[in-house]
Amino acid sequence: MTKPRSKKALLIGLPLAVALTVGAGFLAWEFGFGTTPGYPLKLLKQADELQDRIISFDSHITIPLDFGTEGREADKDGPGEFDLAKAARGRLSAAALTIFGWPELWNGPNAPHKPTAGFVDEARNQQEVRFKIISAMVRDYPNQVAIAYTPDDMRRLHGEGKFAIFISMLNAYPLGHDLNQLDFWAARGMRMFGFSYVGNNDWADSSRPLPFFNDSPDALDGLSEIGRQAVQRLNDLGVIIDVSQMSSKALAQVAHLSRTPLVASHSAPQAMVDIPRNLSDKELQLIKQSGGVVQVVGFSAYLRPLTQATQDKLNTLRSRFDLPPLPNLAMALMPGDPIIAAWPEQKFGEYAQALYAILDEEPKATLKDLGDAIDYTVRKIGIDHVGIASDFNDGGGIKGWKDVSEVRNVTAELLQRGYSEADIAKLWGGNFLRVWEQVQKAAKP
Repeated sequence: MTKPRSKKALLIGLPLAVALTVGAGFLAWEFGFGTTPGYPLKLLKQADELQDRIISFDSHITIPLDFGTEGREADKDGPGEFDLAKAARGRLSAAALTIFGWPELWNGPNAPHKPTAGFVDEARNQQEVRFKIISAMVRDYPNQVAIAYTPDDMRRLHGEGKFAIFISMLNAYPLGHDLNQLDFWAARGMRMFGFSYVGNNDWADSSRPLPFFNDSPDALDGLSEIGRQAVQRLNDLGVIIDVSQMSSKALAQVAHLSRTPLVASHSAPQAMVDIPRNLSDKELQLIKQSGGVVQVVGFSAYLRPLTQATQDKLNTLRSRFDLPPLPNLAMALMPGDPIIAAWPEQKFGEYAQALYAILDEEPKATLKDLGDAIDYTVRKIGIDHVGIASDFNDGGGIKGWKDVSEVRNVTAELLQRGYSEADIAKLWGGNFLRVWEQVQKAAKP
């Protein structure tokens, strides 16, 4: 059998210009940067080598409910934004896979827009399905992936070349009024808990209350009694408190009550886009003062305001449905208003279908936008209090970081901006690991 020729040998005898072009292509291919936007090859090589050395941790990825089924196998390069094949190609070391439950409401334009009788039961079912998906992945691919229950576990798994799963939970809604559910899930490996998603729940106010639920801003004036008790319980259990998506009042109350550092697992500064979902400078400071970390998220709508063209299209749509125009771009990102909440299902579905079509045409934010948000947050609260998240499979993804295979593009952007390798290691996981260790040390036996 003829021995395959080396990449170097394949270049011999080609015209110089062609050889240089092909050589660049081989280098980009070898280091996985075939679609990397415009970075020098030397920088890409440095980014690739750095990814092999550091622990890179994405603090918020949602697992689809059909993950692991035929066509979406965990070890295959499938259609989603996360799988083990893409993670290996991108040299992503670990991720927080979120046990999340929130059915029906935002699962598509034809979904019911008001809660139904089995809403909590279905939310709990979704939590259980996602936990079983994670458990099955670890069982079926033991040489590739394992759960990290401690920071030392994550470091060990990185050294073994395995992908580390950090189990987080988002949204207290499915837990009802049962504080003991926190103990139950902590025993199963949950190491970070976020009170809020879209819509208030019985534990805390959301930054995005839902008129569909008859929500109003600050309905609980921050935290409820069970929410306040949950802060203490989570501290005692050694579980990180995630303040992303909480109302400003709720976040401030958690910061006052918690004896451990806080994490915003997937947020961006309001300086980028002035919406309640993003963090104000005051909120950034509260997280810093706790000793915590703000994980800046690669989510287009949080990094760059909607274009005027999109606002014009949205206002045309609203006019067609006899709705008042949006007062500003930020309002286009809000989840609804009382007029829409009162519509029958068919009218809501028609409006939602047209709304999604308009938003789908909005250009994605870029790596530059993400880098600007990271720069801003570092300037405000310091390099030791900033991290990185994607929010993949729940709206995240930007141009140049469309899935976990393109993690190294983020590293290249940071290198181009002048961040040292030591500081990039902090951003990609070092700061989060520090917080995790502090939270676990403060737990009560």
